[in-house]
Amino acid sequence: MFVVTIVGTSALSVRDAALASETCGSDNLNWIQEGRAVDLICQTDEPRHLRDRLEDALPHADIFVQRQDTRARRLFVADMDSTMITVECIDELADYAGLKAEVAAVTEAAMRGELDFEGALRERVALLKGLAESSITDCLNMRVKHSSGAKQLIAGLKAAGIRTVLVSGGFTAFAEPVGQALGFDRVVANVLQRQDGELTGLTEGPIVDAARKLTVLDEECFALGITRSEAIAIGDGANDLLMVEAAGLGIAYHAKPALAKAADARIRNGDLSTVLYAVGLGAGAAN
Repeated sequence: MFVVTIVGTSALSVRDAALASETCGSDNLNWIQEGRAVDLICQTDEPRHLRDRLEDALPHADIFVQRQDTRARRLFVADMDSTMITVECIDELADYAGLKAEVAAVTEAAMRGELDFEGALRERVALLKGLAESSITDCLNMRVKHSSGAKQLIAGLKAAGIRTVLVSGGFTAFAEPVGQALGFDRVVANVLQRQDGELTGLTEGPIVDAARKLTVLDEECFALGITRSEAIAIGDGANDLLMVEAAGLGIAYHAKPALAKAADARIRNGDLSTVLYAVGLGAGAAN
């Protein structure tokens, strides 16, 4: 049996629910929140095909199709840039060096999966050589904003006892304060090398690429004594592909096409709080 969760961005009508019920071939329907989100219980041999049909029928809603017996999760692993926050930090930091357009073009290609992530990151970081270290603080304070629903999501997950991990192909200088502000239990990211008050154009330690993100997910599963099926992973770009494919619930958040194609679910309309409905917690979970 599968649970199908349908979340509207504003109003989800009785007519929408009826259409979903007809598409699923089930009248086992339960409103999670009147006018916003509904669950349907149904049988299907092709959950992704059912998801696609529902997305076509209800383009203003976000759809989650999960096995009913695995809906409860224990771990949440999230990307940061353009997922938990609204910007790509390296692009914004490059703006302080007058190189935003050049760096952003490489970032976009890397997130589409057109470039080797590690090589593209090292190339972009090299362009920041000589930039004042104080630019990081200015960028963090002036340009880094939490995505809509981010605080509500993490608070709701933590209240339900779900461990939360922020794993970023960006930098600890941004990820650590973002993770602390949102309440993540662990933060993993790249380290920008600094010397004499300036960036050196290098990073320290191994790069957090797609393989490293998957390793972090597996480390956390092992530490919790759970399988991948009990984990959620969410991101927006190609660097998130391996962890999103591996997790029991892999979510593409307003994502690039490659990740959207691979994910179990695609948040195309709503904000991050949509995930709370997917795991059966509802909007009041953070209260």
